[in-house]
Amino acid sequence: MFNQIVRFWRRKDTENCAEAEENELLKRIDKNKLPCHIAIIMDGNGRWALRRGLTRSYGHRAGIEALRDIVRICSDLGISFLTLYAFSTENWKRPQEEIDTLMNLLVEYFHKEIDELCENGVRVHPIGRISELPASARKAIDMAVQRTRENKGLTMNLALNYGGRHEIVDAVRAIASKLANGSLRIEQISEKLISDHLYTAGQPDPDLLIRPSGDLRISNFLLWQLAYTEFWFSSVMWPDFRRIHILQALVDYQQRERRFGGLNKKT
Repeated sequence: MFNQIVRFWRRKDTENCAEAEENELLKRIDKNKLPCHIAIIMDGNGRWALRRGLTRSYGHRAGIEALRDIVRICSDLGISFLTLYAFSTENWKRPQEEIDTLMNLLVEYFHKEIDELCENGVRVHPIGRISELPASARKAIDMAVQRTRENKGLTMNLALNYGGRHEIVDAVRAIASKLANGSLRIEQISEKLISDHLYTAGQPDPDLLIRPSGDLRISNFLLWQLAYTEFWFSSVMWPDFRRIHILQALVDYQQRERRFGGLNKKT
């Protein structure tokens, strides 16, 4: 009993310290300089689980808690766009059992979270080759899109069966089709035209990319859109990623000067 009491108070002390740090970070954030668009590569679920002697599927389930927390904080802060890398075109190479778990979790997430998403004004926008997903996943996505279509708050881009190269190929095909039928002339092709044919058409490019788990690569994610995005990496695995880590990323982001290829303002 004594050991249980000690563990309880240690946990409370840890929670209190985290809350105090979170409040301090919030004080340091300039809400007039927040990124309009944050992109996150949700990575590390499998390794998080294996280090604990658990199955990779358990890690993916634990990652849902992080997803819930991050969507809430981004909504609370007034972030306009949040793009989450949930399932890549390369993820089909994983064991079928793991793929099935991920698809089932997607369905479960939308059915459990849809009311809260609507209450917070979150609009769901899937990006990727959605038509190739299992029928149950497509049905859940369609439901979420329809339920949230009129929401005016955070737009949550959920990248599913997504690959940056595939996105560019799909854009090129759409443009080529317009060239072939005469509705577009070659001289009209521009960077804006290409952007207008991407899955994120009409949205600003990400200001900040966050990748947990310690890996330092972008993994075929938003290859066109990340041209001038600020990167922030963390060794924290996605299931342990919480509000405090987003706040740390934002504080760091606001200390940077974004030059977009130009000179330092002080130069």
